[in-house]
Amino acid sequence: MDGKGRFLDNIFVERLWRSLKYECVYLHAWETRSEAKAGIKKWMEFYNHKRPHSALGGKPPAVVYWRRNETANPDQQVQRVA
Repeated sequence: MDGKGRFLDNIFVERLWRSLKYECVYLHAWETRSEAKAGIKKWMEFYNHKRPHSALGGKPPAVVYWRRNETANPDQQVQRVA
């Protein structure tokens, strides 16, 4: 791998972690690991399915992702990795 364009991936990941920390983690004082896990899971669901993203025209990522996949050619096989 030559690394071309990889800096963009890092920017998006860093932004996600920053949002998670400031919008979720720093606002709660969870007592147990299971409480933290449930809280973060709830925030991730919100982030992906309800929170508007300006870069996506005010739509949540899940809406954009599923709309894009529905309009893809149905004859193409989509290989999913577990």
